[in-house]
Amino acid sequence: MRTLPPLTALRAFEAAARHLSFKRAARELGVTPTAISHQVRLLEETIGVRLFERRARRVVATREGQLLYPVLRDGFDAFARALDEIAARRARRAITLSATTAFTARWLVPRVAAFREACPGLDLRLHASDEPVDLRAAEADAAIRYGRGPYPGLAAEVLVADRFAPVCSPGLGVRRPVDLRGKPLLHFEWRREGRDTPTWRLWLERAGLSGVRADAGVTFSDEAHAIQAAIAGQGVALVSLFLVDDDLKSGALVQPFGPALDGHRYHLVYPEGAAAREEIAALRRWLTAAMAGERSQAKR
Repeated sequence: MRTLPPLTALRAFEAAARHLSFKRAARELGVTPTAISHQVRLLEETIGVRLFERRARRVVATREGQLLYPVLRDGFDAFARALDEIAARRARRAITLSATTAFTARWLVPRVAAFREACPGLDLRLHASDEPVDLRAAEADAAIRYGRGPYPGLAAEVLVADRFAPVCSPGLGVRRPVDLRGKPLLHFEWRREGRDTPTWRLWLERAGLSGVRADAGVTFSDEAHAIQAAIAGQGVALVSLFLVDDDLKSGALVQPFGPALDGHRYHLVYPEGAAAREEIAALRRWLTAAMAGERSQAKR
């Protein structure tokens, strides 16, 4: 436990040493010069040394006072900066958005700057997890859920419907479905897999293509990793066209052929009754505007 002189005495000394005047220090602190003199004398008695030489109409710091002053000055400056930062953080609004790791990495992260520009007074905090968070327990303010719904106890708004098709690096030389023969297939693990889950097995069945093993190739635990492998030319991935929209536009990936399989829908979900919150309303407006230009690609 620290043993320090009274804070009022330290403040009085620091102001007096900065101004070299009890009168100006008193004006700054809103007290009388006599009060400043009393506090300085109390500090001197506490530490057992003189800190000022009193002269006509002014004071001069002693050697000990000159040693103490910059320490107190820097300390009070640090206090002020910390308090200002705390106040500024409290004044700023923030919203925590949870989404899958693939959606966070492939869609949200590249658009953080766009969010800041559209919502300059709102801080966005991203929570990436493939396990749904409990919004009613305030683990996050809102979430992007991928599925059919419903989501009991939560308000849900459809953002975009997803479609899946084969994509690959243009340098891989895949132009027709038959070109898949002999090429590595890239897979990723689904949390829950059903008969209509857009897997390579279902795609090959819909495409009527034989001679390709549906279970061959490399399997990743996350869709974002399968996409990165496709960009690197490691094989052909059957992935969300929505999540690779930027890569298709840039030419990093191509969608050489169909068919495209229906996926689920991305929903924005939040606790019922939270729609009136200013932060939720701002997030809804931004997501709606940001996705408006990408719906056409996702529906092809």
